[in-house]
Amino acid sequence: MKTPDPKVCASCGRAFAWRRKWAADWDQVRYCSQRCRRNKPADTGARLERTVLDLLAARRDGATICPSEAARAIGGEDWRDLMEPARAAARRLTAAGQVEITQQGRVVDPSTARGPIRIRRVRPPGT
Repeated sequence: MKTPDPKVCASCGRAFAWRRKWAADWDQVRYCSQRCRRNKPADTGARLERTVLDLLAARRDGATICPSEAARAIGGEDWRDLMEPARAAARRLTAAGQVEITQQGRVVDPSTARGPIRIRRVRPPGT
């Protein structure tokens, strides 16, 4: 049997691979873990996604933002607690093909990126 293609978690935005325990219902699997199933993206996640897109729309083509900018826009003084949700929102937008995650100017895999990241709009092919 051929192993099905990996999926992107609907909560954290990270890629995850097929597991034997999901063989019977792989088409319905949306979350990579029980933790992600419990922490489904709520209103804050959707607001962070919209904020990321709004911040990028206000910038010139090719400009990037830090996830902390979206976290600060929503969280105000308590923005630090929103950093991981902001990164997850960026990963979900990457999976949807709307943004790219970069490190040192190079596009990276959002599932494996560690350390500081930047977010930019997807560049058209050939640019």
